[in-house]
Amino acid sequence: MGLIHIETFATLDLIGQAPGGPDEDPEGFPFGGWQAPLMDELTGAQIAASYQGTDALLLGRRTYDIFAAYWPHQQGGADNSIATLFNSVPKYVASRGSADLSWNGSTQLGPDLAGAVREIRERHECVKVVGSLDLVQTLFREQLFDRLDLWVHPIVLGVGKKVFGDGAIPTNLRLLEQPEAAPTGTVLLRYGRAEGTPATGDMTVDHATG
Repeated sequence: MGLIHIETFATLDLIGQAPGGPDEDPEGFPFGGWQAPLMDELTGAQIAASYQGTDALLLGRRTYDIFAAYWPHQQGGADNSIATLFNSVPKYVASRGSADLSWNGSTQLGPDLAGAVREIRERHECVKVVGSLDLVQTLFREQLFDRLDLWVHPIVLGVGKKVFGDGAIPTNLRLLEQPEAAPTGTVLLRYGRAEGTPATGDMTVDHATG
């Protein structure tokens, strides 16, 4: 069985809406493209390296449409390695409507999204989920993810869709490696899903016994 690997970008208040551009997810959100001023060479190299081993993409409809309009035209350019990967691997699209699947290797998933994702996991070694915030909520709710790369950026927006929405359920995670910080202050937190659910405890110290 392969891995479902979520790659997501967030502010300090965990807003994950429209990091890439103002037209990405504009409804009721005035800060589209907030990630761009915080990008640097180190962060770009880290993001590119995070796709190593990816053999399929799982995308929500909005992210798929953006990628399909962009990546087929980027081979030979500055982002050639990612373009080559994205254009060559299978793309699975979660959409309730009819999607334009003209991007080579694209397949629309059926109404049983959880069942379809489980089947995809059986067919691939590493399925990467990029952006696709609504889809990510379903994966969190169904516990259908194995790894989470959370890129936390040093800004607070106060409005927008959150990475962990109302559908998130109590989940344990384990840190897979030491956090990495870029000069801009962006921090990469790389987690794996752990067994069980969060425990509770009492931080009160008994001063009589020390």
